[in-house]
Amino acid sequence: MKELELIKILWDYMQIDSKLQKADCIIVLGCKNIELVDVAVDLFNKKYSDKIIFCGGYGKITKELWNETEAEKFANLAIEKGVPKQAICIENKSTNTGDNFRFAKKLIQDKKLDVKTCIIVCNPYDVKRIYATFKKIIPEFEGYFATTKISCEEYYKTYSKEWINVLVGDVQRMKLYPKFGWQIEVEMPDNVWKAFEELVKLGYNKYVLK
Repeated sequence: MKELELIKILWDYMQIDSKLQKADCIIVLGCKNIELVDVAVDLFNKKYSDKIIFCGGYGKITKELWNETEAEKFANLAIEKGVPKQAICIENKSTNTGDNFRFAKKLIQDKKLDVKTCIIVCNPYDVKRIYATFKKIIPEFEGYFATTKISCEEYYKTYSKEWINVLVGDVQRMKLYPKFGWQIEVEMPDNVWKAFEELVKLGYNKYVLK
C-alpha cells in the first residue's frame, strides 16, 4: 500500500460527524497552523459565537518558531483581522490538548463566563482525538468541531510532512491514553492500527511513545 493510502486511512479515522451550531464560545486549540485563526474569525463574523478563547503556551513545535505563546500569536492575528480585543480570552499556559481544555475550563470559571456549549477549532487530521480528550475533560459541555476544509490529498501535497508524524503519534495515543484516564475510549478498527504500524516502519515515529 502506498504511503498516501496509509495516511488517508488514519486521516479518515480521525474525522467525526459534527454538525456546526451556534455556541457560547469558540475554543481554538494551540498549534503552528495559523489558518485556524481564519476559521475562528469566520465563525465569529458569521455570529456562531461572540467569544473566542485562544489556547496554547509554548508547544513542542512552536517554541522553536515563535517568540510568543500560541494563544498570544493567534489572538494578535485575530485582532488584526478585525475581532474586537474584548471578545477574546487567552489561555497561554497549556502545552498539551488535555491542559488546553483543563485550563480553558478554569478560565471560564474564573471569569464567570456563561458557557455550556462551544465550537472547538482544531487541525483537520486530529478531530477524533480532540473529541475524545474534550469528552473526558469537560463532559458537561456540548462541543461542536470546526477546522479548515481540505482533503487529505491536498494537505499531503501542501504541507511539510511534520503533520504526518503528529497524526501517527496521535493515533497511538488514541489507543493508549484511555488506560491512563486522559481521554474516553474510542473504537479503533484493525486496519487503522495496521496502517499506523506501517507508517512507523516508514519512519514516521517522531512522536511515537516508546
